[in-house]
Amino acid sequence: MNGAALTLHRLGVGWPELIGQLICFAIIFFFLKMFAFKPIQALLEQRKQRIDEAITNADKIKDELAKTEAARQEILNQAATQANKLIEEARAAAARVQEQETQKAISQAEQIIAKAREASAADHARMLAELKREVGTLVVKTTAAVTGKILTPEDQRRLAEETRQRLAA
Repeated sequence: MNGAALTLHRLGVGWPELIGQLICFAIIFFFLKMFAFKPIQALLEQRKQRIDEAITNADKIKDELAKTEAARQEILNQAATQANKLIEEARAAAARVQEQETQKAISQAEQIIAKAREASAADHARMLAELKREVGTLVVKTTAAVTGKILTPEDQRRLAEETRQRLAA
């Protein structure tokens, strides 16, 4: 016996048992490959495909999320721009309204002043006419008292007219 055969014999391994074990191993390997390894590999392959699909979907979702975020930001920017525009328009409208109201108030004040002047002028004219009448009456009474005679209505009218003409001048 050679060295390898002697070593195998000392270990308790004989050629017939070794060949039998190799055949059993081959049969078990064949059945495991057919009924266990192939289904497990198929499951692993399906799982790998689902993971790849999930990663692809996650990438798509990230892209869509980035697009949505960009669109949201654009909408916010447009809304801010539009809000600023509306604020400026409101300020301009408020300034126009304020200017219109100021002009109305000035116009009303001018009308009130004009009416007051007219009323003052009318009162002044009325008071002046009344004063002239009173002065004329006083002149007639004074003249009558000074001259000691009673003036006729014609004399009273003439004196009153002369007094009015002198006061007017």
